Amino acid sequence: MPQQRFPSSVDIAIIGAGAAGLGAARTLENSGLSVIVLEARDRIGGRAFTRMVTPGIAFDVGCGWLHSADENSFVGIARDLSVEIDTTHPPWSERSFGDVFPPRERAAFSKALDAFYERVWRAAKRKTDAPAATLLEPGNRWNAMIDAVSTWVNGAELDRVSVKDVEAYRDTGINWRIREGYGALIAAYGAHCPVALNCAVSVIDHSGPQVKLETSQGTLTAGKVIITVPTNLIADEAIRFTPELPDKLAAARGLPLGADAKVMLQLSDPNDFPADGNLRGATMRTAIGTYHLRPFGHDGVEGFFGGRFARELEQAGDGALAAQSIDEIAGLLGNDIRRKLKPLAESRWTRDPFARGSYSHALPGHAGARAVLAAPVDDRLFFAGEATSPQFFSTAHGARDSGERAAREIIGHA
Repeated sequence: MPQQRFPSSVDIAIIGAGAAGLGAARTLENSGLSVIVLEARDRIGGRAFTRMVTPGIAFDVGCGWLHSADENSFVGIARDLSVEIDTTHPPWSERSFGDVFPPRERAAFSKALDAFYERVWRAAKRKTDAPAATLLEPGNRWNAMIDAVSTWVNGAELDRVSVKDVEAYRDTGINWRIREGYGALIAAYGAHCPVALNCAVSVIDHSGPQVKLETSQGTLTAGKVIITVPTNLIADEAIRFTPELPDKLAAARGLPLGADAKVMLQLSDPNDFPADGNLRGATMRTAIGTYHLRPFGHDGVEGFFGGRFARELEQAGDGALAAQSIDEIAGLLGNDIRRKLKPLAESRWTRDPFARGSYSHALPGHAGARAVLAAPVDDRLFFAGEATSPQFFSTAHGARDSGERAAREIIGHA
């Protein structure tokens, strides 16, 4: 990645070097406009980040799946970069390892889940919005687990999720992976973008003919600005607009980032377990994890938690996610498994000052906030990021595509 001298003025400043900011920068490469990407972290990628936790295990701390891969722009990017794509079927729809979720129980749960989504589809056609939790069938034994699925998918329980937003999300059902890590792919995609690292923006002053940005490295002026930061930073006014933009603030507050937490454990005696296996019990509660056994056939177990439970575990401090995972796995497979599991790494997105959560969901009544957040202001401030994607929100490719969209809006006005 080229080292950038901090400029005093540019044609276009992009705030955030996640997938959206990099998508915008790549789209503007041959525009003839001067561009700088301002990134608060000491790396690019945003909520896409791969860590090599052992020589054989690449752990995607953030996004890990090429969702809707047949329509995912990162698939073509990976191929252009000669990065291998793994098309192994994802484990979450497979039979759970062992006898912890018997096929008959799994079939009953799947039927209840399908019926819930059918009710969501019908309710989304109504004029008024509602919390998705209102569509749970009263007394259904699987309600808690359906709510758990929402925490993994949306980062929040169904009582905090808009019915219309759930229905708006486009899922083609095709999900692939990158063995080297999704975060590593996105870092490679942005490797040649002009980025100023360790450069946090605090104020966007658009009161004059040029936009003035106050940053941790000094003041910068720009003709136009693309803002790609997570909604929680806008909602918390970690970045302030002068004059204020109350519509953007309200939209961001209607699209909070939920909590999804990941943990990687190392597994001794891995041959006792299937490669790319699924482990999830028929547990009648929402505060549970789901486990991917031996991703890519390596000697690890990846755990995934969502919603309030994930937030509590991340806030509990180092080791809490791993301890909970080991306890749950031992509860499913027996206490002897404890000696075979070793903590390797955990996520911290709710504690990350430049994210403050995982990915966006619309609160009930706020599904329209995505379009409000995406709309330009005075043809000088442009907005991108996964939360602005109309159908692929909460995904890396939705973020990247939104950055391209914002850049093309600028080119169209140049």
